[in-house]
Amino acid sequence: MTERQLIQEILNTVDVIYNFVNTDDDKKEYEIIINRQDGDHRPLENINKEIKQYFTDANFSYDEELNDNGDDIHVQVKR
Repeated sequence: MTERQLIQEILNTVDVIYNFVNTDDDKKEYEIIINRQDGDHRPLENINKEIKQYFTDANFSYDEELNDNGDDIHVQVKR
């Protein structure tokens, strides 16, 4: 499984919408925008905490920035 596939597996497990914004497969660095799905009322902080746990368990660095209006999480992960 590639890093990108593992990232997709993690984000699908948490059931969020995501877009890869900037990727470098050679350096194994990925920039991702994560959004809640329509009708998902979980606090963004809880979603972020769950995602972060999965990434750290998979030995990725995880640098996040929650959007001021609470709509999305901007994440940079690296392995």
